[in-house]
Amino acid sequence: MTFEEYLSSLKGKTVGVIGVGVSNRPLIEKLLERGIDVTARDKKEDLGELGQALTAQGCKLRLGSGSLADLHENVLFRTPGHPDIPALQALRQAGAVITSEMEAFFAVCPCPILAVTGSDGKTTTTTIISKLLAAEGKIVHVGGNIGHPLLCDTPEIAPEDMAVLELSSFQLMTMQTSPHIAVTTNLAPNHLDVHKDYQEYVDAKANIFTHQTAGDIAVFNADNDDTVRQAAKAVGEVRWFSRKQRVDNGVFCEDGVIYEAADGSVTPIMETKDILLPGVHNIENYMAAFSATSCYVDDDTCISV
Repeated sequence: MTFEEYLSSLKGKTVGVIGVGVSNRPLIEKLLERGIDVTARDKKEDLGELGQALTAQGCKLRLGSGSLADLHENVLFRTPGHPDIPALQALRQAGAVITSEMEAFFAVCPCPILAVTGSDGKTTTTTIISKLLAAEGKIVHVGGNIGHPLLCDTPEIAPEDMAVLELSSFQLMTMQTSPHIAVTTNLAPNHLDVHKDYQEYVDAKANIFTHQTAGDIAVFNADNDDTVRQAAKAVGEVRWFSRKQRVDNGVFCEDGVIYEAADGSVTPIMETKDILLPGVHNIENYMAAFSATSCYVDDDTCISV
């Protein structure tokens, strides 16, 4: 489905957007441009000039403590991390589609998607991956938790480009699709003030790979117990990265040298002393990035980047 086809599928429907934040604003404006009936809902009492501009474009606003009253829309985009409250559950049971800007992007993106999640290192790893691919001549579109919202950019994205995303547990919680290449840097208790428990957090992170197919790739940290347990559930090719042990498919570090292991052979890539970002955690970030991009990026590019 193209972005234009997706927008056409919304015509004649009522659309709600929960959260008038950075990720949803371009979507709201694009929907309004197409004459779609949009209600924007936000817990803020006043959106100032932004609210005035949206109202002038025909957007209905529901603000403050009553922002989620009278939920009725056919399609509802919710902001990442918004809890699945009873009102949303009732709307879903009534036949409404509950989605998000990121889920819609996955549905319409015309190029391969490589996504990164984890408790630590995901921003750095995502950035390294984007630099590696760009150095190989790829046109790279960076989004998710970094960059900017990509959904409205999809008409300018070519099939031969690459989308590189940093995804949080909140973005992943309701995802029903997974990227072609998924990277999990590590897992540790995080955001437990929002998630009901650590297991819900881990389960949300797992959505980055659980909807993959046999032709996809999932990269895991071989030194993290939770990611090792997750890897057992992967349906695609499993690749590893490790600072502490050899792996048979992926990237590892031994005696100050980073190696790639594949098809029974081991090839040195570079020495860790040549990585300019300080700290052993950045060695891990680079190894995760090398493992994820090995089918696109050669060793000379890894060294130069």
